[in-house]
Amino acid sequence: MERRTFFKAAAGLAGAGIFFWRHGFAVAPSEKIVVGHIGVGGMGNGHVDWFAGFPDVETAAVCDVDKGRLEGTLKRLQGMKPGTPAKAYADFREVLDRKDIDAITCATPDHWHALITVLAFEAGKDVYCEKPLSHSLLEGRAMLDAGRKHKRVFQLGTQIHAGENYHRVVDLVRSGILGEIRTVRAWKDGGAPFIEQVPDREPPAGLDYDMWLGPAPWKPYNPNRCHFNFRYFWDYSGGNYADFWCHICDIVFWAMAPKAGPSTIEARGEPNTQGMAETHKWIDVDFEFPDFKLLWTTEPPKVPGASGRGIGAQFEGTKGSLVTDYGDRVLFLDGKQLKDVEEVPKTTPRSPGHQRNFLDSIKSRVPTQSNLEYVHPMTIPMHLGNISFRLKRKLRWDPEKELVSDDADANAMLLRKYRAPWKLPV
Repeated sequence: MERRTFFKAAAGLAGAGIFFWRHGFAVAPSEKIVVGHIGVGGMGNGHVDWFAGFPDVETAAVCDVDKGRLEGTLKRLQGMKPGTPAKAYADFREVLDRKDIDAITCATPDHWHALITVLAFEAGKDVYCEKPLSHSLLEGRAMLDAGRKHKRVFQLGTQIHAGENYHRVVDLVRSGILGEIRTVRAWKDGGAPFIEQVPDREPPAGLDYDMWLGPAPWKPYNPNRCHFNFRYFWDYSGGNYADFWCHICDIVFWAMAPKAGPSTIEARGEPNTQGMAETHKWIDVDFEFPDFKLLWTTEPPKVPGASGRGIGAQFEGTKGSLVTDYGDRVLFLDGKQLKDVEEVPKTTPRSPGHQRNFLDSIKSRVPTQSNLEYVHPMTIPMHLGNISFRLKRKLRWDPEKELVSDDADANAMLLRKYRAPWKLPV
């Protein structure tokens, strides 16, 4: 539509209070948002269920490289939504080529997140992508740059961000009742499990293994490296630590709002020595931010309120402390153990739900709550922790340049070379 024609049409509709968004323009609140789902394993089926439940969403496509998963998801969707027009695709590019699709969700292994997101932005689609944000640090930068360039809406799959508990923790921490906070701790227990060493073999019928690998280095197919176990191999993910970082460090970054990224990163840990898994048995990382220290551990720290919590964060202030996990919190103030402080007002805008927030942002073009401007800086320390672990040395980070100072080996790990023919547009 030519610019003059568009504004003439918009002027005629403005009196009725209607706006359209489809391929770059604003949409009527009553109009259906057409969605395609890329990657329909465990989490991907969650995406299908969530979005199919909204009356203003139409599911147009489901996509997976595993034919069995793909057919099973489509059949289940047809049972939930008889008469659905959804079609099945083995190649995500066919989904992106569809002009009628407004948004996609991505629940592939981590090494696909950045490429699918950037290509979706280029195709005019908004994106709801599972965590972690990216497989490498500079992929996150590429996602952010592409989102800005194409003016796309993005939501990271940090569903816990929408919960009341996290919102209340932000209220409490920012209120100042804990005093000055100079130390924050975050943890998640467990590491890579024992994965039995089994021989490589031919991929099963129905799995497009070359497409599953995509930009990752070529390796022979092994059933114990593929599907769920991908997260324990460096080629595809960053281990248990990367899997859970964004869920619990989300509340750290949200509540503390760091002035800049970390200046130093120092990791300790132990790699797996038995079985096939490559990522850490355990990892601890010390981060120095301009205004506080963040200490990540694999075991719960020995501080009040942490015992028995497999995942959590502690804010240690000069007047008290607060410990939280996904759905619960406890404060230690003036010698008392509390759940809340009623005098602290609710100042953090509440969420309508993580998926609803994404859909509302598609219509309004207002950034989501887990948008790229927020989640890219929040993910950077996680990647640096893994690099420090693998190189076995302390890193000095320049947040402005997004480079490690005087360390060519570390900088070489900020972005992995893609396997041909795949390329990340930058």
